[in-house]
Amino acid sequence: MKNLEHLLLFVGIIFFSVGFTYKRESVSKQDVTDYRIVYKGEKGPGLGKNIVFITSDHEYRSEESLPALARILAKRYGFTCTVVFGLDDNGYILPGSSDLKGLDVLDKADLMVLFTRFSNFGDEEMQHFDKYIRRGGPIVAFRTSTHAFSNKGNTKWEHYSWDYKGEKSAWKDGFGELVLGETWVSHYGTNHKQASKIIPEEAQKDHPILRGVKDMSTQSGGYTAYPNGATVIARGQVLNGMTPDAEPDKTKELLPVAWTRTYSVESGPSGRAFVTTHGASEDILNEGFRRMALNAAFWAMGMEKEIKANNSIEFVGPYKPTTFNFNGYKANVKPADLAGWDSLIMPGEIVKKK
Repeated sequence: MKNLEHLLLFVGIIFFSVGFTYKRESVSKQDVTDYRIVYKGEKGPGLGKNIVFITSDHEYRSEESLPALARILAKRYGFTCTVVFGLDDNGYILPGSSDLKGLDVLDKADLMVLFTRFSNFGDEEMQHFDKYIRRGGPIVAFRTSTHAFSNKGNTKWEHYSWDYKGEKSAWKDGFGELVLGETWVSHYGTNHKQASKIIPEEAQKDHPILRGVKDMSTQSGGYTAYPNGATVIARGQVLNGMTPDAEPDKTKELLPVAWTRTYSVESGPSGRAFVTTHGASEDILNEGFRRMALNAAFWAMGMEKEIKANNSIEFVGPYKPTTFNFNGYKANVKPADLAGWDSLIMPGEIVKKK
């Protein structure tokens, strides 16, 4: 009898342990999905391909612009688009947060779209990110991605930092310099007071990324950029004002604001990268700039034949962007609040950062 009791007790413990482990794994999995929203296309040239959007910058409202671009590529072209956000302790989207999880989706991604600033992600997330670039995964990178990481004190990943000067000489100035061709240098003109006109490079006028593109202008100001190993496809003209018809600042030269390059990490496979130093929330309201950004996604994946001058670039669902700034953002919004094709980007009320 005692042997039977011991056996039943043993079996009970086993079932309890298995159940506890399953529950723990389920909670962990749910925690990861809380950081993501998925837009799954049903038809188009992108069917079966996965694009991962990574958003967490402090100022330019990438938490608004990237979901908007993701919905266009999913609904109109069939891609499966996963947007991964940085969150606060309550699970709300927090611009600039390094609490970002779920980058395992990069393992099967056909394209990574990046818009982060001075991030210091956890070890597991960095491993997925590192694996992606070491396989030469295609990249489309916006604005602050030139200084995407600040990993000081994180000995395993400090070489990713925008100002790295350590023993790994190939990584001088970090991910931005090695992969994208430029790191953070400085603003060029007065941000928030001087907008930009984007002028296609004459020698690249027939580049697939510029197909159908015209009349580009952005609200975000210029960056100082001299990208290495790059093909410049557009330059920025700094304006004395915040409207497209403002007079050019004649004291400023035309600097690169959009370029392509082929990168590789430590002699690994090569990959395509498109970089632009613009891309703020209101920048993508401009049809020319939005078309260039969407064309770049196709180009990066080697899908140039799918780039048509009249491809639809219309927003999917309501897009009412917040004016980019450091202090105010739409608070108390969870990734799940952006689900579906018809949800507002961005809901919530503007609050000041603490």
